[in-house]
Amino acid sequence: MTLLESRRVTAPARRRGTPRRRGGGLAGYLFVGGYAVLLLAFGVFPTVYAFYLSLTNDRGQFTGVNQFVKVAKDYRFVPAFANMLLYLAMWLVVLVVLTVLVAVVLRGRMRPGISALFRFLFYIPGALAGVASVLVWLFMLDPAVSPVSWLLDSLGFHSFAAVLTPGNLPVIFVLIAFWTGAGGWIVVMYGALNNIPDEVLEAARMDGAGPWKTAWHIQIPMIRQWIAYMAILAFAAGTQLFVEPQLLQTASLGRVTPTWSPNQLAYVFAFQQGDFNGAAAISVFLLALGLIGAGVLVRRSDMFKVDES
Repeated sequence: MTLLESRRVTAPARRRGTPRRRGGGLAGYLFVGGYAVLLLAFGVFPTVYAFYLSLTNDRGQFTGVNQFVKVAKDYRFVPAFANMLLYLAMWLVVLVVLTVLVAVVLRGRMRPGISALFRFLFYIPGALAGVASVLVWLFMLDPAVSPVSWLLDSLGFHSFAAVLTPGNLPVIFVLIAFWTGAGGWIVVMYGALNNIPDEVLEAARMDGAGPWKTAWHIQIPMIRQWIAYMAILAFAAGTQLFVEPQLLQTASLGRVTPTWSPNQLAYVFAFQQGDFNGAAAISVFLLALGLIGAGVLVRRSDMFKVDES
């Protein structure tokens, strides 16, 4: 066999066994590079600077944990974090339960055309900016102008001040958050349910499992990583609650406290008291809380578990 013939024989095998890399990864590096630059500029560097401010005073002198102790002793600190934790508990339960429930119903109990229509309708409120959605709810919650004033009256809320009592605020913020954010997550959960092989669902039906047993024992366990992903992002967004209580505080002419949430308290420290170091300490508290919550959810859900089969 000549050298030319041997090359003709081995070349196809080499192409089949070890394909050459074409250098097409450049586009991937460009996309990742752009994200990395933005992450450094608006994520990593501000976090590092917040840590620096929380460990120093206004003259740049190292003070250790004094800033954390100072803000923790503030009389507004515990109520603000208690309000946020109550809101988070209600928000996460409502979001996870109702979002998954609606996605399961849309996936299994409705025709594709009707399901697509409902998914579109659910997603529309998410297109509104946060400020616009709060203004819509200010209109809805005022019995004097609300189109559902009859419902508010039947619940015993005859004035805007009665609606905005402190005990009602967590429920109001959950309603606003669910109205604006749940639609997008319903679409995501619906897509996750679509990734479940039809053979698995057919096997469940052949074993006698009804729609709800199939959902509870098969569909929900198989999308638990997506549910954990949703819960992590919702938890992180919940810790940053600011726009809703701030606008309600302004619209109610002071009936809502200006330090209802930790982010509002940090705003007061920074821009009303001029204490940027204390505001940075509050932000570090929120960061630690978010990391702990995310770590627990990731660990309990096996979110990054890789199948070895």
